[in-house]
Amino acid sequence: MPAPLDEYPIHQTALSLARVASSDRNFYDRSYFNAHDRDGGTLLITGLGVYPNLGVTDAYAAVRRGDILRSVRFSDALGPRGLEQRVGGYRIEVQEPLHRIRVVCEHDDLGFDLTWTGAFPAVQEQPHLILAGNRPIIDASRFAQVGSWAGTLHVDGDDIAVDPAVWTGTRDRSWGIRPVGETEPAGRAAAEPSGGFWWLYAPLRFEDFAVVVIVQEEPDGRRTLNDATRIWPDGRTEQLGWPRISIEYRAGTRLPVAARLALTTQDGKPIDIEITPGTGIPLHVGCGYGGDPDWKHGQWRGRDWSDTSRYDLTDPAVVARTPYGVIDHVAHARCGDAEGWGLFEHASIGRHAPTGFADWGSVAP
Repeated sequence: MPAPLDEYPIHQTALSLARVASSDRNFYDRSYFNAHDRDGGTLLITGLGVYPNLGVTDAYAAVRRGDILRSVRFSDALGPRGLEQRVGGYRIEVQEPLHRIRVVCEHDDLGFDLTWTGAFPAVQEQPHLILAGNRPIIDASRFAQVGSWAGTLHVDGDDIAVDPAVWTGTRDRSWGIRPVGETEPAGRAAAEPSGGFWWLYAPLRFEDFAVVVIVQEEPDGRRTLNDATRIWPDGRTEQLGWPRISIEYRAGTRLPVAARLALTTQDGKPIDIEITPGTGIPLHVGCGYGGDPDWKHGQWRGRDWSDTSRYDLTDPAVVARTPYGVIDHVAHARCGDAEGWGLFEHASIGRHAPTGFADWGSVAP
């Protein structure tokens, strides 16, 4: 049967939009949002995903206040593909494409009705490709945007007014292939692992411009993804060269306490951004990203499934697994006289020669 999306002139292949062009089980299409009150007192991370070849759709939301993280998850069978983005008590409404989005979560422990307004135009990032041998395990496209939030947030009995003059954040939409659903057999990768993973993603909002920086490096420091872009209010974009990155870690850990991004304009002028990472949420604790033992994006949990969890981020069991995944931090930034806010997303796992981390157990002195 045709899908509701087939009514629109948006086809990319000779297939009905009930199907995707790839038969890879890991095909996904997902939204991600974060929201925070700048001082780090409250940080929200949330998103919704569709997994056509797994027949699943799901959503999650997680809020950190102090050392407590509350999360809720929803999952269901994927129905005919249309424009509605809804699962359980969660939905996303596109009110003005690429500019204004409403996100609603209805749950007693964690609920919200929030509207996103883009502060600058969305920017398309460079394609993201990771190979395991010759097989793509990540082959995705993504766009990013910085903006503000308005509405209400309800967490564990407390009501919080979300004022767009204070609340800011970033969002992205990505689609393609990445590991989702039930874990596949590791095969050769278990015997011959890559040795490490190093990742930095920093979308930042300043008053007059936005900056999005993405860097991924192999254990020896070879850069496999390098993207630094400045976005102006009128939609102009400016490439900012090869970012040189310095990160200071808390002694005895790999938790960042300060970072410096050295960028360069096309005419050779330096742009230096100083970042102070604040409150963070490990994406593999309650949010369903890789390494989360409680729930993973795309897993089949049955029809109309939902779950809620409360995590103490000082619990030794949680602390022990926090370093082995991506952590999203509130970012306070300075670029010359300009003050900015955004996201500092970072992972340093295993060996990373440029930093001096020799193996999985290495930490900062």
